[in-house]
Amino acid sequence: MEYFVNPDSVVRRIWGKADTVLFIFAGAAAEFALNKAVDWLYFTGKLPADPLGRLFSTVEYARRIIFAERAAAEQAIATIAGIHAAVEAKRGRRIPDWAYRDVLFMLTAYSIRVFEAIERPLTVAEKEEIVDVFYRLGHRMGVPEVPATYAAWAQAREAHLQSDLVVSDYTTDLYRQYRRHLGAFRYGLVLQAQRFVTPPRVRALLGLGRWSWLQVALPLYRPTQHLALGRWARASLMPAQYRAQILALDGPGAVVGARALQPQ
Repeated sequence: MEYFVNPDSVVRRIWGKADTVLFIFAGAAAEFALNKAVDWLYFTGKLPADPLGRLFSTVEYARRIIFAERAAAEQAIATIAGIHAAVEAKRGRRIPDWAYRDVLFMLTAYSIRVFEAIERPLTVAEKEEIVDVFYRLGHRMGVPEVPATYAAWAQAREAHLQSDLVVSDYTTDLYRQYRRHLGAFRYGLVLQAQRFVTPPRVRALLGLGRWSWLQVALPLYRPTQHLALGRWARASLMPAQYRAQILALDGPGAVVGARALQPQ
């Protein structure tokens, strides 16, 4: 049986574990708020109405592709492309190619940053593996100029951080929505996670600060992560309507009911 991502790939290890996926979610939430193309996610009104659901849909669709057989993964990618084309038709404009690349860069970057922050350093070969998966995803979607090697990706990623992120009214509104949907306590936890995994440029633009107490807490948490206590802690990070999804993140068999990636 042929898969889009090799069953032994480090990418499956990263995206098959609730801890890493939740940190990827937190980092993505920060960058979505700063992206110059975030107006596309506001176009239908669904992002401000349900920001956590929209971000979860992105994560779920990425996981669905990573763990699917090749034919199913390619069909999912075609579905994503079709959804975006429909949004473009409604607005009468094309989503910029750089905006597609930025989302791929973000998924690649946080796959690397989060795994290294909470597990171990990645080898050069493993970083190339991660870049290759999202390169193939972008290539299948018809996104031009997606870097195919880690060295090229790292250079393009740095250029993106400098040129494609900005603090705007959308940033302020989206963080207001995060707080409203999460509640003060969970919102504070998400900010700590963002301090822990976002790059300096993102932290500076958002005023997140440089140090997170998660650096101290994670070594204490790791021994409990496979126990009922660890599962409870993960589930408690999000409102009740998302807890089943969070508990289901451990392992590829959990990828169910993925909603459409990005704007609908």
